[in-house]
Amino acid sequence: MTRPSAYLDHAATTPMLPEAIEAMTEQLQRVGNASSLHAAGRRTRRVVEESRESIADALGARPSEVVFTSGGTEADNLAIKGLYWSRRPRRRILISSVEHHATLDPAHWLADSQGAEVELLDVDAYGRVQPDTLREAIERDPGNVAMVSVMWANNEVGTVQPVHVLAAIAHDHGIPFHTDAVQAVGQLPVSFATSGADALTMTGHKIGGPMGVGALLLARGLTPVSVQHGGGQERDVRSGTLDAPAIAGLAAAVTTAVKEQEALSRRLTSLRDELIQRVREAVPDVVLNGDPVDRLPGNAHFSFPGCEGDALLMLLDAKGVECSTGSACSAGVSQPSHVLLAMGADAAAARGSLRFTLGHTSTRDDVDRLLEVLPAAVERARRAGLS
Repeated sequence: MTRPSAYLDHAATTPMLPEAIEAMTEQLQRVGNASSLHAAGRRTRRVVEESRESIADALGARPSEVVFTSGGTEADNLAIKGLYWSRRPRRRILISSVEHHATLDPAHWLADSQGAEVELLDVDAYGRVQPDTLREAIERDPGNVAMVSVMWANNEVGTVQPVHVLAAIAHDHGIPFHTDAVQAVGQLPVSFATSGADALTMTGHKIGGPMGVGALLLARGLTPVSVQHGGGQERDVRSGTLDAPAIAGLAAAVTTAVKEQEALSRRLTSLRDELIQRVREAVPDVVLNGDPVDRLPGNAHFSFPGCEGDALLMLLDAKGVECSTGSACSAGVSQPSHVLLAMGADAAAARGSLRFTLGHTSTRDDVDRLLEVLPAAVERARRAGLS
């Protein structure tokens, strides 16, 4: 399969790093269950524990704080549901209005079926939770707050949240703080120890690791109630046979991504700024969403007035440019992006948005290809919207 002419959807998934492929492939050639006591099992257990140590070292955590999961969605579910259950009878869950659905949906499920009171924290026009917003929400009834969850960086518009400050506010009231750092790891400096977070979600396929594996970092002394039960392989918090090949690939990806993060960030920031400038020149009325400066290095998110995002996406795809729409699609019905609506955009702008995201394989050729086809695609999408 040939590589697309321009792959600009690294926030959805990014190509695996060679180091991760090598580590995973090596372990795939071996047999062994990490829970078995015989020699093959012990060899596999060694791989798992060495991987745990590598990930902890790269992310500023203790090995005992790394709980392996099947990815970001499972880790978010474990954090939201598990911490809520462990903190009952407290009922309030404070969560930002721009979270990924992997965090929002578990919270709303708890409200629908478990008696939780979910309160969505307002954001500013850039999609950022202001510290006073969280402080005021907590102080309305601090003794009834089960947990707070605010993502490290937004997956749609790329805005970086003041995680350290927000976590400190939660801690002033003895409330555990969770952050979904799926988009941040590998693009921003991430240290669990200094972040103030009590629980942190990360996943492999956003940083050049394999799909289907991730981790929830859990501070010592924090024990969420299990979401799934069985062998209790991970601290009795998470059950399931450990996928040693995927874990080996994850560890290699985390180690490489963190080591190269600073250099990659500089390169992507420069390339992203060029992309933003050239898109603005080609489509003068385009609107850049999210913080213009304090955003993920590889993220450029635009609203194209007069366009339906889905239509524009397919027109670009037909020309070999792959990106993401800012809208979510449910049961075949296009819905405006909840992130943009929370930021104050109207429904038309929220539906007419595209996200271009860069990663470790991105080059200026990708930007050149986008700009070759974008003006004509926008014009055609606008004509279609008027018909």
